Amino acid sequence: SNLSLTKFIQEYVNVYSTKSEEGLFYALDLGGTNFRVLRVQLAGKDKRVVKRESREVSIPPHLMSGSAAELFGFIASALAKFVADEGDNKVLDGKQRELGFTFSFPVRQSSIASGTLIKWTKAFAIDDAVGEDVVAELQTAMEKQGVDMRVSALINDTVGTLATGSYNDEDVVIGVILGTGSNAAYVEKADAIPKLEGELPKSGNMVINTEWGNFSSSCLPITEYDQALDKESLNPREQASL
Repeated sequence: SNLSLTKFIQEYVNVYSTKSEEGLFYALDLGGTNFRVLRVQLAGKDKRVVKRESREVSIPPHLMSGSAAELFGFIASALAKFVADEGDNKVLDGKQRELGFTFSFPVRQSSIASGTLIKWTKAFAIDDAVGEDVVAELQTAMEKQGVDMRVSALINDTVGTLATGSYNDEDVVIGVILGTGSNAAYVEKADAIPKLEGELPKSGNMVINTEWGNFSSSCLPITEYDQALDKESLNPREQASL
């Protein structure tokens, strides 16, 4: 699990469990051959989500193996068009737009708004993006498109799903993704996590991003079905240790 990220998410869920947040927010979800942009207006505890608009865009195949500038430039262009449809919205009241960036690829993350790409999965192969900060790449592309927007959070889709579920129902403790890839996140007692360093979250709980698509353990057998699935995958022998 990425503890710096999950600690933030757990504290986020705790702080906003009253559902008192208000305003207009944007989100970008990049995790497969399509990406989605979302605009949502929150109106506090009683009304919660009062308006939500989204758009899905297919990524041209050649951009999945081109350059980082081309991919993020294409994404920023689509985002600019989406923002242009915002209309006369007084909710922002002169404030800079904020964007949550869901990036469902392996990253090394040490802060809430930055993350270095470790490697691509899901048929992406953009060499010059590996080792680079994906938030910085997106931020640069948005500036070139004239989009006045700040990336305020970088997050994994599974943890984001759990946070969304918790927003709607405080009893939700598991988030699962079944899409181009599969993953799950759940709430665990912080004192049961050996690798956790530093001060424990006030709640005593932590969100764990299991990355179960890459899970392997000597406690579980490798079956013929695991081997068959691995053989037919895009990245044989790179996920579970077979």
